[in-house]
Amino acid sequence: MPSPSHGAAETAPPRRRRMTGIGRVLVVVYAILALGATGRSFVQIAERFDQAPLAFSLSGVSAVVYIVATLALVLGAGSRIWYRIAWVTISFELIGVLVIGTLSLVQPTLFPEATVWSYYGIGYLFVPLVLPFFGVWWLITHPPVETPKDAAAEQVVSG
Repeated sequence: MPSPSHGAAETAPPRRRRMTGIGRVLVVVYAILALGATGRSFVQIAERFDQAPLAFSLSGVSAVVYIVATLALVLGAGSRIWYRIAWVTISFELIGVLVIGTLSLVQPTLFPEATVWSYYGIGYLFVPLVLPFFGVWWLITHPPVETPKDAAAEQVVSG
């Protein structure tokens, strides 16, 4: 006769995979950048927005990107929707760093004040340049664990 605990284990829903090791480090770095970019953009916009509206607005955009990326990486392990949001956010971040970094080199007059992504994140020790590559690597190597709830949500969205 099978034990009661054995039968319960077979019917239990799959558990959400916990983020460990380098994944936790990645989330912590994203969270630190989210705090730093949010603080920087808040001060820039509140005190001197008229001096460099484009640069300071881009700092605000980067803050939002880092906040959403942090949430998406944390929640993406168990949700296909958050996993997709992580892909979109980190891809946007990578393109933003490359475009703004390049523009700040070839057209420095566009950015009279530095943004988080100016000169590929030099003010943040180039972490903004390297981080999205690690984020993409993490997403490729750690796809979400599909749950029945996700499958049902996927059918509603696509159906």
